[in-house]
Amino acid sequence: MKVKIVNHSPYPCPAYATEQSAGVDLRANLDAPVILQPLQRTLVPTGLYIALPKGYEAQVRPRSGLAIKHGITVLNSPGTVDADYRGELRTILVNLSNEPFEIVPGERIAQMVIARHEQVEWEEVDQLDETERGAGGFGSTGK
Repeated sequence: MKVKIVNHSPYPCPAYATEQSAGVDLRANLDAPVILQPLQRTLVPTGLYIALPKGYEAQVRPRSGLAIKHGITVLNSPGTVDADYRGELRTILVNLSNEPFEIVPGERIAQMVIARHEQVEWEEVDQLDETERGAGGFGSTGK
């Protein structure tokens, strides 16, 4: 599938690291490093603009290395970019560690997965079909 992209950053367009990668890395398009203090959040620009086909979304997710090594994650994970959005892709990062973290220009800050989705048409009913699980919520199916 081809997706149109405008790249206003000095970095290459996002690319898949391996033949079977699900996501591409997004880079921080910054003029200077940014220090993210413990429990602080910030909006990091990428310099990228995309036009997804109808029926697709881009999901912005944390990078596992940043999460485990530094406690840096995407706050609204996964962040959704709708097919009709034409603004700059920006990522909300939060520092969940006890140490300040420096985001440097060009750093890989998140990953993006393109996924197909459906829109539903609601059918209002008076009751739902019964299932074995029923209304059992969090933890109701085991540990």
